[in-house]
Amino acid sequence: MTSPTAKAKLLTVKNLGFYTGILLFLLILFFIPDNIIGKNANRVLAVAALMITWWVTEAVQMPVTALLPLILFPFLDVMSPREAASAYADPVIFLFMGGFLIALALEKHKLHERIALNLIAVTGTSGNQVILGFMIATAGISMWISNTATAMMMMPIAMAVINLLKTHPGQRPDEFSKPERNFALGVMLTVGYAATLGGLATPIGTPPNVVFKGLLNNFYHQELNFAKWMIVGVPVMILLLSSTYLIITRIMFPNNIAHIQGSRELIRRRLQEIGSMRPPEKRVLGIFFLTSICWIFQQYFNHEIFGKDVLNDTNIAMSGGLLMFLVPSPTGPGQALLHWSDTKNLAWGILILFGGGLCLAKSLESAGIIQLVGNAIAEKSVYSAGLVLLLILATVILSEFMSNVALVQIFVPVIFGISDGLQINPILLAMPVTLAASIGFMFPIATPPNAIVFASGYIRMKDMICAGLLLDIVSMIILLAVSVTLVKWVYG
Repeated sequence: MTSPTAKAKLLTVKNLGFYTGILLFLLILFFIPDNIIGKNANRVLAVAALMITWWVTEAVQMPVTALLPLILFPFLDVMSPREAASAYADPVIFLFMGGFLIALALEKHKLHERIALNLIAVTGTSGNQVILGFMIATAGISMWISNTATAMMMMPIAMAVINLLKTHPGQRPDEFSKPERNFALGVMLTVGYAATLGGLATPIGTPPNVVFKGLLNNFYHQELNFAKWMIVGVPVMILLLSSTYLIITRIMFPNNIAHIQGSRELIRRRLQEIGSMRPPEKRVLGIFFLTSICWIFQQYFNHEIFGKDVLNDTNIAMSGGLLMFLVPSPTGPGQALLHWSDTKNLAWGILILFGGGLCLAKSLESAGIIQLVGNAIAEKSVYSAGLVLLLILATVILSEFMSNVALVQIFVPVIFGISDGLQINPILLAMPVTLAASIGFMFPIATPPNAIVFASGYIRMKDMICAGLLLDIVSMIILLAVSVTLVKWVYG
């Protein structure tokens, strides 16, 4: 629970951010010449300063801030209303919308929980085996549905397993023995971290990936192939998960618990409560499997079967989402697997956030601002491991203190400018930055999964900072190694 003092500090930061953003907007608009860089550059910079300040300080809810270009750009004669609105209907918005609909069906019919429990059940009952089971289950599910939703789903299961350690109902975490405390801490940290890392494996696994995909298409009309991404993303996920497991269980918080009494019975009982797989679950699983196959093998289907580009990530995602509304559910006459009322749980704000980011990026490009910044950096740089490391380091540091979605929306267009100046494939620099934007392990505010598991009461701030710092360093080394080898091989 947030203390009154913490709430007061947060409110002060938001108020300061709110008025600072407005002040910067007015200063840039009225005191910087409109032709200093290119046409309307001062107006674009003014809106960008306002949006970035509000995003970083969260002075206004992020989706609300993302609506500003829709209002301000036509008012300032930067874009027509039609041009500004087009960014909010970009294909990448519907790609993520389709993914959200599929995830809603998985959650509604408890299929994700069944998958998680079965994965945990087969890994064993020692402390480390239970932690490994939670990591595999969490990361596997987070590849396809929201990392926030995954963490929210896994935390109650993790809490139930931790409760098996208690000798009496009211026992507090600080009353655990050191091995028990380390186990509880390890479970909670790995659930939060695995929920984040699982999203790196697929282009739709986490919002920053989707934002990058949309920006790449907008700037270069270049599609980010699903299978190619996974060639890089899956090894990155496995390497980072393995490192996280070793660091948590062997270095930072070893538990040495040979057997968690009652854990197997708990998982078995929960699976019995869920019962055997019902027909609606089977149909959701079938649609999910079909959608995944189409994503992974779309290039083969397009070239070998259709002879033209019929399938793309967006229409595959929307087809999977639409099928959830069309395929009947055996639970009742006239009912489908999803009903429109279920979409009240869909993250509409994220879709608006994407649109606002894409609109801002488009305006920065048209005003010549991105090219100017990119060329200035590129003139003093060459493509090298040092440059990649510098960009990864800057991204990881920023991701600890601001939204990773906002970070990608702000930073990736600048990376594109650097890539153009160096005359290299923009993916070589932008993909490492996008992956690094999800690497924030030190603070609860860095990612929603961090905040969710921190709220469990089993994690102290100093434990998260110490473990997170080591994980950040190891993650940066792994991302650098992958960037100059695998990414270069796939996209070079």
